Amino acid sequence: MPRTARAFWLNSPGHGEIRDVTLPEPADGDVVVRALYSGVSRGTESLVFRGGVPESQHTAMRAPFQEGAFPAPVKYGYLSVGLVEEGPDHLLGRTVFCLYPHQSRYVVPASAVTPVPDTVPAARAVLAGTVETAVNALWDAAPLVGDRIAVIGAGMVGCSVAALLARFPGVRVQLVDADPSRAAVAEALGTGFALPDDALGDCDLVVHASASEAGLTRALELLAPEGTVLELSWYGDRRVALPLGEAFHSRRLTVRASQVGTVSPARASRRGYADRLALSLGLLADPALDALVSGECAFEELPATLARIASGELPGLCHRVRYDPPA
Repeated sequence: MPRTARAFWLNSPGHGEIRDVTLPEPADGDVVVRALYSGVSRGTESLVFRGGVPESQHTAMRAPFQEGAFPAPVKYGYLSVGLVEEGPDHLLGRTVFCLYPHQSRYVVPASAVTPVPDTVPAARAVLAGTVETAVNALWDAAPLVGDRIAVIGAGMVGCSVAALLARFPGVRVQLVDADPSRAAVAEALGTGFALPDDALGDCDLVVHASASEAGLTRALELLAPEGTVLELSWYGDRRVALPLGEAFHSRRLTVRASQVGTVSPARASRRGYADRLALSLGLLADPALDALVSGECAFEELPATLARIASGELPGLCHRVRYDPPA
């Protein structure tokens, strides 16, 4: 009998469904993975769900195991945690992370999965992709002991960056967001919190992850002379305006891009993608990072849930998708 599974597909912008799919026969060196959880990458997947991926970015935005093409129909996603049911002995029965879309079971090369450390619960491991973005950002930013840092935008990426920075010795780190309810998340992560108007200035580094023009403008305002804004936001097809007159040049400020699709040049000669992901999974042993998961739904509920996330009706941080055990 052929192996079958259930997969989430975006049929057209704003409309998704769960489809039955037939899996390929595993080849030598493949693994068959039964999904336990997947995570919704809220910003990117909302953009995909709305059909907002710019045509110029269709290739750059492809997920590793994506099927179909933008804007739709497309099977998209990249935060899957599952159990290896078939494969090499060293992986059989292991919990693994894979950059796979939302699907109940799948076949991939063994090299495409990364074992989840025993110290990390499977339910928390869906955060690996977001923590990996934060790791790459901090490789780019290279913060120093004693730095004064603001992280603007308390979404998944901003919170992950702030959580890692909170473990740097002597660093003053403040998570900045317009939503006062994010103060509780900041407290759980061990960082300070401020509304934009109350944020502390004279920063050596500001990490911007709010994906808003106002947030990027405020990031420049908070910098000390010679300071740097590290831009992590993805704006899709939106244009943003910046105040690059005023004191931008006289204070010698820098705006620098960072993107997880490339290993930071600061480490690329010594670290690869697999090293970065393994490091990120290890960092998830910290239970404080559970604060980044703000909701959960069953896999069959995903089409309706993603519509609510993309419309803004269901705010929050990481939304986790649960794959119930087979009957």
